[in-house]
This record gives sequence, C-alpha cells and structure tokens, in this order.
Amino acid sequence: MAMSIGNDGDGEDEVNSTINTTPLVDVMLVLLIIFLITIPVVTHTVPVKLPSETNQPYKTKPENINLAIDKEGQIFWNESLVPDTPALLEKLKKIAVMVPQPELHIRGDQNTQYKYVGKVILTAQRAGIAKVAFVTEPPPRGG
Repeated sequence: MAMSIGNDGDGEDEVNSTINTTPLVDVMLVLLIIFLITIPVVTHTVPVKLPSETNQPYKTKPENINLAIDKEGQIFWNESLVPDTPALLEKLKKIAVMVPQPELHIRGDQNTQYKYVGKVILTAQRAGIAKVAFVTEPPPRGG
C-alpha cells in the first residue's frame, strides 16, 4: 500500500504552464497610486509671473544709413561704393550734424575681417555718430 502524493493515479505529472499575474497587477496598482500622490508634490513651485517675449523685427527707417562691408573690405553706403575711409568720414560728418541724427546700421559679411568693421566704427566715432547698430540674420526658428 504505497501512497502517491500529488498524483491522480494515472502515472503522469501535470505541469502548470500558466503565470500567476495577480502579484504583478497588485504591484503595478501600488506604484500607480504612489506616482499619483507624489507628482503634484514634485511639480509644486512658487507662483511667479514670467515676462513674455517681446522680440520684434526692427524696421529700417529711410533716414537711417545702411553701410555694408563685403568680405574684401569694400564699404557700400546704401548700395553705392565708398572709395576709401576719408570719403566715408566726410559723408558721416555731413550726417552727424543733422537733427535728429540718423542711426548707422552696419551689415558686415560673415567672412569680413574684423579690422574692416573696426575701421568703419572708428570712422563713425570720429565723425560724431551717436547710434551704431549691427544688422544680423535672425537664428532659424526651431520647435
């Protein structure tokens, strides 16, 4: 009289191939509750009113002087070539006495050497121009 444990008497052991997912679901529900409770605590910040962006493209007025400097160092006054620095100084002196004084906008080529731009700025300073601005290309809009 031998007694077999866990055997139906048919001689074959039955293998249970299913996975018990109840503990997994319980753990996931507990984690979900923990995250739902802690997220509002983490995102709580001091309420401040942030400044809004007010960057607008600058509109060129017709009375402003546009100086362009190409990569060879040639200076262009509103698209007409200025032969040399003394000629530029004489033109800028005539503009400097105007009321209101127009602004000087410098458009330098990306490959222009700094010495050419420096000469134009020094000439504008010697002529008495008060407002000098550099015109650049805006960065590409990225999302």
